[in-house]
Amino acid sequence: MTFLILALITVAGTAAAMTLRSAVHCVLALTIGLAGLAGLYLQLDAQFVGLTQLLVYVGAVAILAVFAIMMTQSARTQAHPALSSTWLTGAIIAAAVFALLARTIRAGLIPSAAPPAPPVTVQQIGDALIHRFVLPLEIIGILLTAALIGAVVLALPEPPESEKQP
Repeated sequence: MTFLILALITVAGTAAAMTLRSAVHCVLALTIGLAGLAGLYLQLDAQFVGLTQLLVYVGAVAILAVFAIMMTQSARTQAHPALSSTWLTGAIIAAAVFALLARTIRAGLIPSAAPPAPPVTVQQIGDALIHRFVLPLEIIGILLTAALIGAVVLALPEPPESEKQP
């Protein structure tokens, strides 16, 4: 029953993100879908992945997207058509991918019973990140900081011509 509720929240949130007209509403609906996905991870006893999903995607990326849209979007809303001009192409590609996945699953190419995974605790993941993978972790931190600084520089307004240095 819990799975069905979380699956319904995830599907409804992501479907709303695809169909709503306002960009802010789309990001908020996507946040609901990502929170439902985090709940599914937690139900599958993948605590690290579930909590990371909550902290990174729901807590940081989605909120950052909402703030970015609200700060950069003009006050007036632009009229967009309800459907894109390539909606039929997208629907055909989605149906083909669905058919291929369904055929693969029915043919049994995807193993139905995976071997039991060794139990990995959050403490073991943390120890690996701090001891074995500390350099890649620091490089990712520097890369994300550089991307944030670049985004701030790009978002700054241009100074008027009278204030520019020769």
